[in-house]
Amino acid sequence: MQIDVRHASHPEAVRDFDTETLRRHFLVETVFASGEIRLTYSHYDRMVIGGATPLGPGLTLTAPTAIGQETFLAERELGALNIGGAGRIIVDGTNYDLAKYDCLYVGKGAKDIRFESADAANPAKFYLVSTPAHQTHPTVLLTREKARHLTPGEAATANKRSIYQFIHPDVCQSCQLTLGFTMIEPGSVWNTMPAHTHDRRMEAYLYFDLEAEQRVFHFMGEPQQTRHMLVANEQAVISPPWSIHSGAGTRNYSFIWAMAGDNKSFTDMDHIAIADLR
Repeated sequence: MQIDVRHASHPEAVRDFDTETLRRHFLVETVFASGEIRLTYSHYDRMVIGGATPLGPGLTLTAPTAIGQETFLAERELGALNIGGAGRIIVDGTNYDLAKYDCLYVGKGAKDIRFESADAANPAKFYLVSTPAHQTHPTVLLTREKARHLTPGEAATANKRSIYQFIHPDVCQSCQLTLGFTMIEPGSVWNTMPAHTHDRRMEAYLYFDLEAEQRVFHFMGEPQQTRHMLVANEQAVISPPWSIHSGAGTRNYSFIWAMAGDNKSFTDMDHIAIADLR
């Protein structure tokens, strides 16, 4: 298991970042690696994101030094969403089978977490998000059918999309983690425009279901100091609380969003008019 640690950056410092520096601080280029668990520890709300891609023997989630505990979930909760082939997560001896687009919430205190694929030739790809937790909530398997489904946007503004809320107060209890995914409909390319910030919570994105030759322009930065990064399939972006987080693809795509911070209100945001962006 590998873990990379990313420290927080002040918005005034980010104004002077060139492309390479911006990507080094905020882009996670390799989330999934065959037969490995890869993690990135962000000092924004101490969120951990990563990927588990089990092959033959399966993979066990252990606690690296950055976690500071004997077990990974001693003081944390975990969301795992599968974007690959069929797989299984074993939590303290209980099996949970996940098809593509299924999610598992694992509560604080679970000790033995193991990831397996049903077929090593078509492995599961578990996208992992973990945040600090102050109490224990039950572990819950959340299929795509159990998610709260929203269909905002319209073709005229190129942002017609489906939102699936998994770890959300209306679906599954958690301490501070919220998680779901958005699928941009064919013919649309925009997500989160008009843009917004939410200074009370950070967010992370994993872009996926994108052809190898396509890219997403991920827009970030202060509303009057915007920056962008070109993001490829199955790459992730760490979004600070002070930053906008919006994207436009060279074609339609999907992305997993996850948030942590002072509240779990999906609609708690500070809107920015398009005309006010710079």
